[in-house]
Amino acid sequence: MPELPEVETVRRGLEAAMVGARLAAVEQRRPDLRFPFPERFAERLTGQRVEALRRRAKYLIADLDGAEVLVMHLGMSGSFRIEQARGPIPGAGAKNSLHDHVTFDLSTGARIIYNDPRRFGFMQLIRRPEFAAHPLFNNIGIEPLGYEFDGAALARLFARKTTSLKAALLDQASIAGLGNIYVCEALHRAGLSPRRAAASLACNDGTPSARATRLARAIRAVLNEAVAAGGSSLRDHRKTDGALGYFQHSFRIYGRAGQLCARCGGVVRRITQAGRATFYCGGCQR
Repeated sequence: MPELPEVETVRRGLEAAMVGARLAAVEQRRPDLRFPFPERFAERLTGQRVEALRRRAKYLIADLDGAEVLVMHLGMSGSFRIEQARGPIPGAGAKNSLHDHVTFDLSTGARIIYNDPRRFGFMQLIRRPEFAAHPLFNNIGIEPLGYEFDGAALARLFARKTTSLKAALLDQASIAGLGNIYVCEALHRAGLSPRRAAASLACNDGTPSARATRLARAIRAVLNEAVAAGGSSLRDHRKTDGALGYFQHSFRIYGRAGQLCARCGGVVRRITQAGRATFYCGGCQR
C-alpha cells in the first residue's frame, strides 16, 4: 500500500493540473470501489472548482468551492494519470483501461483518470463543517513532516506506551501516514531497535531523550528523501506522469534480510511484528 511519500508525490503531480480548474465533467464507471461511491457522486462534483489539493496522512483532499471536499484514497493499487486534450502526457506509463474507474475532465482540457486494478481505493464527499469530526479524520495523529513534529512530540506521544517502538510508530492515531517501509528505514538510521519499548524515548521527567531527537530527525530525513525520489515503486506505485518512483534503490535496511548492514557490517535480520515484516540490524540498532 502506498505510504506517505508516495501519496505526497501523487498530490504534487496532481496539484499543478487540478488546482484552479473546474471539473467540467466527471464520469463514474462502476458503483463502488472498496466502498460504494457517494450518491450522485458525478453530479455533485460537476462544475466545482478545485481551490486546493492537500494531503492528510495517506488521504488526498481536494478543497472545492462548494460545500463539500473530495477525499481520495489510493488503497493498494490505485493511481492517477494526467492526459492532455491531445492524448497522454509524454512518458506516461501504459495502463489497462479496464481498470479506469473515474475520470475528471477539467476546464483546462486536461483529463485526470483514476485507475485501480484491485479496487481497494475509495472516494468520499464530506461536507466541510463535518470534515474534522468525520470518522476518517477524527483520530489521526500529527503529521511527521509538520512543524510540530520533533523529539519532544515523540516523547510526549510515547511516554506511557508499553508497546514496541515499531508498533508505536505505525499507530496512525499518534503519527499520521508512517508506514512499514519508512519506519524500518528511519529506525535503522537512528540506530534504534524496533523491539525497544516506545516509552524509552522519554526521560523520567517526560522530556525527550537523545534517542527521541535522533529518531525524529531520521524520520523527517527519510520521508523528505523519499518524496524527492518520487516514492518507492515496489509493486503498483506510479507518479502521475506514469514514471516509477526510485527510492527503493536507496533502501538501507528494508528488504535486505541476510545481507550485510552498510553501517556496521552486521547481518540484517527479518522478524515479524504485529503481522508485519520488520528488517533491522542487531549490531547497530539497540
